[in-house]
Amino acid sequence: MKNFINSKEFIAFCHSAFDNIPIAIDFLDKDGRMIYINKAFSDFLQIPIKNMIGKLVTEINPTSKFLLALNEKKADIAVRHVFPNDREAICHRIPIFDNNGELMGGLGMILFEKVNEMKEILKKCEILDKNLTLYKNEIARLNSAKYTLSDIIGNAKPMTLCKKKVRKIANLNLNVLISGESGVGKELFAQAIHNESNRAHMPFVSINTSAIPENLLESELFGYEEGAFTGAKSGGNIGKFELANGGTIFLDEIADMPYYMQAKILRVIQEKEIVRIGDNKPIPIDIKIISATHKNLEKMVANNKFREDLYYRLNVLNLEVPPLRERTEDIPELSENFLMEFNKEYGFYRKLSKNAMDILKSYSWPGNVRELRNVLGKACVNADNTIITANDLPANLFIDSIVKDNKNDSGFYNIIKKVEKQLIKNALTQSNNNKAEAARILQIPRMTLYRKIEDLKIDI
Repeated sequence: MKNFINSKEFIAFCHSAFDNIPIAIDFLDKDGRMIYINKAFSDFLQIPIKNMIGKLVTEINPTSKFLLALNEKKADIAVRHVFPNDREAICHRIPIFDNNGELMGGLGMILFEKVNEMKEILKKCEILDKNLTLYKNEIARLNSAKYTLSDIIGNAKPMTLCKKKVRKIANLNLNVLISGESGVGKELFAQAIHNESNRAHMPFVSINTSAIPENLLESELFGYEEGAFTGAKSGGNIGKFELANGGTIFLDEIADMPYYMQAKILRVIQEKEIVRIGDNKPIPIDIKIISATHKNLEKMVANNKFREDLYYRLNVLNLEVPPLRERTEDIPELSENFLMEFNKEYGFYRKLSKNAMDILKSYSWPGNVRELRNVLGKACVNADNTIITANDLPANLFIDSIVKDNKNDSGFYNIIKKVEKQLIKNALTQSNNNKAEAARILQIPRMTLYRKIEDLKIDI
């Protein structure tokens, strides 16, 4: 069978394909004779084309290693070579075989006409690689889990059990649903799970599904291509799931996710891939999903407000964070920690009085740890002295504690009297029984204070 490389059809193809391109290319037959060379290569060698066709490559270039590549049937890729005119270049020497594996000839190509060109390209690639690494590190830093288990305050039994479970489930590559009332610190536990896992060095991406407008949620989660919709950024945008690839995504307030989006999240979990808006190319992802809610998802499933199939996909492992009222022994340590934070940030030096601490410990805390932090922040501002007293705390804390202590005598006027009595006693204690000072603290006339002390039978 005739060697195709020696055919007129192949030579004609070479002329039509390679004559006018700026890349230096030549073809040799299986014996190493020049059968085609384009103008770019001829100009580089400074030898007319007609003086090279039909000659052995070593007659044209005595130092050529092309014959060796053909004999060994092995390609030389990106090798440095010095030509007879002392020009230096980076070349390819590639043997060509037919379908039966028989040698037909070879392709020669100059990749870079100067070694410095290759060095410059490699240098730019190195810089780009370094920049890419920096950007990846910056993305990982911006999307990192700050809190670990050691940052979560609490040694009460419910918290100890909760932390123990975190250690148990963290390294399991299974989705986790964190349940608990608002303000208990569900995101802190999500970050702790991530930091305890073997994904700790990868991104942790948090998104509150209830805080993003419904029409933007899909693009935030899955990203989009340029021109996907009106207002889309030039170059498109990466989504949260893609950003979290290799690490963990935290879907807070998952119960508020629109029903149509629940189906899309289910598909991501099942297929382990996402598709950007405006594209049809799936992107594989490897992520751990931690979701959280303060709502009863089982009840929502029963009322067809949350997909049952998604619920079971998310609730593979469950972590229930206890409310603050079930671990009141942690309140002193939490309070001290928050006061240290406020003192450092605002230049205060506040401490809690025993009476104030007793009130904090007796309150039911419907807003949990978040409410405790807010109460102490306001108390720091309200306090006129170093010591935060009961009078610096919100009135609802007194009412709550008094109602709890007087369950059998909780009429409106009785509660009001008990609150008044407690406030006056606190003011007198703070003023060392100085009535004028106590009246000033309570912001009432001195005679009104005298009358109330008598009416309420307050011992001084």
